[in-house]
Amino acid sequence: MRLSRKSALITGAARGIGLEFARAYLAEGAQVAICDINEQAAQAAARDLGDGAIAVALDVTDRDSIERCVTVVEEAFGGIDILINNAALFSAAPLAEITREDYNRIFSVNVEGTLFMMQAVARSMIARGKGGRIINMASQAGRRGESLVAVYCASKAAVISLTQSAGLNLIAHGINVNAIAPGVVDGEHWDGVDTFFARYEGKAPGQKKAEVGAAVPFGRMGTAADLTGMAVFLASSDADYIVAQTYNVDGGNWMS
Repeated sequence: MRLSRKSALITGAARGIGLEFARAYLAEGAQVAICDINEQAAQAAARDLGDGAIAVALDVTDRDSIERCVTVVEEAFGGIDILINNAALFSAAPLAEITREDYNRIFSVNVEGTLFMMQAVARSMIARGKGGRIINMASQAGRRGESLVAVYCASKAAVISLTQSAGLNLIAHGINVNAIAPGVVDGEHWDGVDTFFARYEGKAPGQKKAEVGAAVPFGRMGTAADLTGMAVFLASSDADYIVAQTYNVDGGNWMS
C-alpha cells in the first residue's frame, strides 16, 4: 500500500470528491481526517469509512478553526503527512451582476482558505521535520476565463499560482506542493452548476450538464473516482521529484 502509516487531512471531505479521496487513501493504508464545516456530515462519513477515519469540524474561512483542526489531527495521528485542500465554492453571474459579497464569499473559501490551510499545515510539517505533501484542488476553470464564471475562474487561477509559489518555497523543507485541475465532474457540485447555467443561459434543467459531458473528448463527464489515482500518486513516494505542478485530470477537455 502506497500510503501506509501516513496521515492525511482533507478539507471539505464529508461528501463528493473529498470523501472519495478519503476512501482511496484509507484503501492505500493512510489514516484520514474528514474535515468539514458540516460536522454532523463529517461524523457520518467517518463512521461509514470505519477504522482509520476521524471527523473534525473545520471552517476554512476562520483562522482559529483552522488552528484547532490542525491541532486535533496532530494529536490524533501524531502529525500530518498529507493535506488536500478540497473545500471550495462555486458561483456564476454575468460580469455586470457580480456582487462584492459573492466575490468575498468565493475568495474567502477558495483562495484564503487554501492559503491559510497550507500555512497552518506547513508550519506543523516543518516543526515535525519529516516533510510532507500538500495537494490543492484547482480546476480547468483556473486555466482560462469563462463568460459567466469570472469570480470562480479567478479563484482557481489563484490556487494554481499559490501552488507554484508555495511549492517553490516549501520544497526546502521537504514539502511537495502540487495541484489537481479536474474538468467537469458529475455529482452534486455539477447539479448546482447546471442550475446557474439554466438561469443565465435559458437552458432546461440538465441541458448544460448533458452538453458539457458530450463535449469531453473521453466521451463523458468525470467522476470523483477518476481523480483518486492522481491524488494517491501525488501523495506517494512516486512523486518525490514533482514540485509546484498542476495536473489536468479532465478526459482531455483542456490541454496546457
